[in-house]
Amino acid sequence: MVTSPKDLENLQRELASLAKRQSDLEDVVLEVMERREAAQERAAELAGRVESLEAKVVEAEQRKTAALEAIDAEGFSVAKDREVLAAEVPADLIKLYDKLRAQQGGVGAARLYQKRCEGCRLELNITELNELRAAPADEVVRCENCRRILVRTAESGL
Repeated sequence: MVTSPKDLENLQRELASLAKRQSDLEDVVLEVMERREAAQERAAELAGRVESLEAKVVEAEQRKTAALEAIDAEGFSVAKDREVLAAEVPADLIKLYDKLRAQQGGVGAARLYQKRCEGCRLELNITELNELRAAPADEVVRCENCRRILVRTAESGL
């Protein structure tokens, strides 16, 4: 029991101060709850995006695996076809081709297309073209610039 009016006044001020403090704390709690709710919504959205991206990664990996298997199968098929065709080509020509291929970054022969070697992309001069015109069709001819074997076709420009 409060006996003095001064004590009563102090208690009333303290109650008012505590009520104000409680109101301020409730406002802070509400703000924190709103921020938490927004953060949870953002986290759920990001989790959904992560799941979507992970599914795309899995799908891309499957496509990559299928593509690599197809490339491997095609490589084996081409290697078998090459063996069959290489058996029909003279051994010295195969040896020259393999040597050039090793020297030229995997391309030992190039098509002569419209007076241009498609190996080095340079146009042959008139002297070289005349020599190629005079060479027999079954003779192995080479580019003077890159030294690759030239494959003559109807589009060679000879």
